[in-house]
Amino acid sequence: MPNEYSRTERVSQQIIRDLSMLIRNNVKDPRVGMVTILDVIVSRDFAHAKVYFDTLAQDNAQQAEETLNHAAGFLRRELGKGLRLRSTPALKFIYDDTQVKGNEMSALIDRAIQSDQKN
Repeated sequence: MPNEYSRTERVSQQIIRDLSMLIRNNVKDPRVGMVTILDVIVSRDFAHAKVYFDTLAQDNAQQAEETLNHAAGFLRRELGKGLRLRSTPALKFIYDDTQVKGNEMSALIDRAIQSDQKN
């Protein structure tokens, strides 16, 4: 039973919830824009966390990643106030472009199907 939903997964889910609120309410930098936290992978010792995110405007994704990594210390401190861990994980923000690539692949498949139907 305990292996079904491990502590690292529970902490990851809590970090997703808390970071979403913190970025929405406390990060005032316009370069961040509309950010969605997709996934958080926490190391076993809770020292590091990779935060995968997507942004509404893909043209400024690089700026958003740099800005979030610059604000990682602030976000870590604020996150530590709500988490009940011995040490709060260091945050590393990574832009996840799988949604964009998936949409491109879907468009290619649709075009291939249309060209096959015409012939």
